[in-house]
Amino acid sequence: MNTILKWPGSKVRVMTELSVHLPAGNRLVEPFAGSCAVMMNTDYPEYLVADINPDLINMYRQIKEHTRPFIVVAMALFSQNTTEESYYRARKEFNENASMPLLERAAHFLYLNRHGYRGVCRYNLKGEFNIPFGHYAKPYYPLYEIEMFAEKAQRATFICAGYQETLGMVKADDVVYCDPPYHGTFTEYHTGGFNEDDQHSLACYLLGISEHNPVILSNSDTLFTRSIYRAFDITKITVARSVGVAAGKGKCASEIIAKRGPANERLGGISYSAESKTRTERYIEKYNLKHG
Repeated sequence: MNTILKWPGSKVRVMTELSVHLPAGNRLVEPFAGSCAVMMNTDYPEYLVADINPDLINMYRQIKEHTRPFIVVAMALFSQNTTEESYYRARKEFNENASMPLLERAAHFLYLNRHGYRGVCRYNLKGEFNIPFGHYAKPYYPLYEIEMFAEKAQRATFICAGYQETLGMVKADDVVYCDPPYHGTFTEYHTGGFNEDDQHSLACYLLGISEHNPVILSNSDTLFTRSIYRAFDITKITVARSVGVAAGKGKCASEIIAKRGPANERLGGISYSAESKTRTERYIEKYNLKHG
């Protein structure tokens, strides 16, 4: 199932590999919403979907709660703004009109995503969306995807929150899936970045949660990520990349799927040893002492 948004790093193309690592549970918790590809390609009874980007979460909420009005407003934007000049006019209004109604802002967000360069979502330090025009012959209006999302979204709760707050809401029978900004790639998707300290912090949170809940994570395949997720079972996959210095047309990159669950359970056929856990806990203690 494709998604509403064009999105670098979307998991649509790797769901075959990823789905085998996602165990059953009552609710899937995703602290990094992205394009909601995992939500749209799984079948959990409930979803908690979060992201720090308020425009992304607002769009998902508007589609869930006001589906038909959103479709009408977004379709009008697509049909009435087809040139490069009109794209920059719409982008300017999106950035400067603080009183724009939430429904209209959500439709603008979809318009900018589908008409901007390769679906990249990026803001400057002022919080302004600054992706250039994409020069597409005929940008796709995702009517079918919007309708399917609106139906699935009735099972979901969407919150604008950082990963710390979101992971603090995990409860029994939840499955956690994280798709953070990848190590070693562009991470300035919003006004703040996601540096190596953030990667370390996320790994620490997930290690603790994995004592009670299944945790699955995607990230770049680097020595750094393999180090901070050394207590996790790691599977390497190869994916196509469309954005980035090391990518380009026809280029591929290696990623990891890291997974870990309660010590007395099995996740994907892997049992996690006490020795492996102790080794990682020592590593995290050293990190915490070093960074205060």
